[in-house]
Amino acid sequence: MNKLQLFEQIQKKQSFLCVGLDSDIQKIPEFLLDTSDPIFYFNQKIIDATAAYTVAYKPNLAFYESNGLEGWNSLEKTVHYLRDKYPDVFLIADAKRGDIGNTSAMYARTFFETYNFDAVTIAPYMGEDSVTPFLGYPDKWVILLALTSNKGAFDFQFIKDENGVKLFEKVLQTSQDWAGSENMMYVVGATKAEELAGIRKIVPEHFLLVPGVGAQGGSLSEVAKYGMNDQCGLLVNSSRAILYASGTADFAEMAGKAAFEVQTEMKNLLLKRGLIK
Repeated sequence: MNKLQLFEQIQKKQSFLCVGLDSDIQKIPEFLLDTSDPIFYFNQKIIDATAAYTVAYKPNLAFYESNGLEGWNSLEKTVHYLRDKYPDVFLIADAKRGDIGNTSAMYARTFFETYNFDAVTIAPYMGEDSVTPFLGYPDKWVILLALTSNKGAFDFQFIKDENGVKLFEKVLQTSQDWAGSENMMYVVGATKAEELAGIRKIVPEHFLLVPGVGAQGGSLSEVAKYGMNDQCGLLVNSSRAILYASGTADFAEMAGKAAFEVQTEMKNLLLKRGLIK
């Protein structure tokens, strides 16, 4: 999916919601454990309940890898289900990969060829040659970690160089020599919304994947105020607040309601910005 197609989906659904499929076998409703594939069944019901309100899904691979081969099978079935039934959604592998070039090439093959994701999250610490292998696929995206939503972000990401440039700002600046806004996005945490205005000065045209809204307490209105551009430029992720809106038999219905509430707020923000009518 290219940048224009993504923006068209945002306009069509009047939403820039990304639902994070952080599907935890220890948190899903207990009655699902009697099914042949509890995680896939849970995902399927969540997807069907939320697909009208979201433009993207983001499976976090840790929640699948932790279950061994069964987890990988659940992930594969989830990807096939989305591709077959909802082919227009943007599909992100939240893998946070990043290694020497030949290893990154294998990761790129995994997520873009074997599993047919649209995008993969990448850690930039090892530099350009660890990212380049992911950039050779047409209409596929690298989502580079820039400023994360966790408390530990302050350990390294705010370290300043001799010119007062913060490390996350250096990531934004340097990586623009690797790719443009047509195939690179950045992770910017909603809990750091006060930094978004400065980030937009560095990367005005890029899409930003913004975690931290919902259970982590980030403000959607603040994210839109400082982060939205003339093609929206935002994919705002919500995971736990939607997935676990209920722990009983009505889990899918309640997830749909939670997603609808977020989409309604997003619609109003898009209208306010004049990006939809």
